[in-house]
Amino acid sequence: MSETAEPLTAGLTPAECQQIDQWLKRFPDTSEGRRSGIIPALHVIQHNSGGWLPQARLDAVAEYLGMAPARVYEVATFYGMFEVKPAGRHKVSICTNISCMLRGSDDIVAYAEKKLGIRLGESTPDGRIQLKREEECLAACSGAPMMQVDEEYYTDLTPEKIDQILDELE
Repeated sequence: MSETAEPLTAGLTPAECQQIDQWLKRFPDTSEGRRSGIIPALHVIQHNSGGWLPQARLDAVAEYLGMAPARVYEVATFYGMFEVKPAGRHKVSICTNISCMLRGSDDIVAYAEKKLGIRLGESTPDGRIQLKREEECLAACSGAPMMQVDEEYYTDLTPEKIDQILDELE
């Protein structure tokens, strides 16, 4: 195993610890500051755990940050950006707030569900794509209807545009 892949006692790799430590430097060196590091730590771990947060990895974050696992679990389960069960490699979020709804987001959701053969909150059987639960707002109202795929925004959606975007995902 390379040094960056070798797990530490806490269940984190040296590279993950280094990334988390870089984030922790931005916060006060207190227990409250360490709590502020939960969200960035979870991003690091989710990225390196196949797009979701296994319980053992959540426990490892809690141990590394020196806090009760419940503190880490409550953050991981509160925010929609974190997955606590296996999910598709690509996260697709379709905005359904008022601006997008008025411009056809309900039809966009129905089209994506039919195309992928899954419903919101599910992943394709091959693990390639997850349609995230309904999104309240993704803050791109001028381009409604819109969706976010991983960290990239796509606006002015049509069925043809959805086909192109989704078909290009690995």
